[in-house]
Amino acid sequence: MRATYFISDLHLCAERPETNAAFFEFMRGPVRESGALYVLGDLFEYWIGDDQLDHDPLAREVVAAFAANAAGGVAQFFMHGNRDFLIGERFAREARMALLPDPTVIELGGERVLLMHGDTLCTDDRAYQAFRAQVRDPQWQRAFLAKTYAEREAIARSLRSKSDVEKSMKAEAIMDVSPKAVEDAFARHRCSTLVHGHTHRPAVHKHGKDAMWARHVLPDWPAAEPALCRAGSSAEFRRAT
Repeated sequence: MRATYFISDLHLCAERPETNAAFFEFMRGPVRESGALYVLGDLFEYWIGDDQLDHDPLAREVVAAFAANAAGGVAQFFMHGNRDFLIGERFAREARMALLPDPTVIELGGERVLLMHGDTLCTDDRAYQAFRAQVRDPQWQRAFLAKTYAEREAIARSLRSKSDVEKSMKAEAIMDVSPKAVEDAFARHRCSTLVHGHTHRPAVHKHGKDAMWARHVLPDWPAAEPALCRAGSSAEFRRAT
């Protein structure tokens, strides 16, 4: 069976040409031969509304790359991250991707696998969780999207700079997942495998009694091994080369 790929935290933008190039190479190579691709958030450094497709040449290239692989039979799915939560139906339609809620449970190789972006697991970072609740509020989003494109872009750049400063001042542990939140997620969704991004701490972490739960954290890009893949008939995840 063809492989399934999981990626997150590419943060594509004009200022990161090496990452952009790695993404397009990945799309032309391994993904084209795969059965499915799951993007678990933060595909873009920021997304300020689907009219970004009318202003951002890189966004148009990204959509074209997804659409080309969809035409070749690759099933593609997108889950919002903390940087691109405003990706909407137009993007999904033109990229030929399905939008997934966070969290989502899929069946892969006969096993239930829990997919998340990962930011909701960082419950110790109360300031971030409050900000997340604010920007995910439909009323806030309507007000934001009513602004001009230039106004929204300026706000996004300001928020990005503010976020970088705040992260530099926070303890590392606060920005990582809460063990209790992770274990609650495993139990609530009745899964023994979780795949997520966001924390930029790639590894396979074991949780629960007798380490019965496996949490696969995706790496941010660029990375020597940028994706996590799994053959549909295999019981083991492996790093993609």
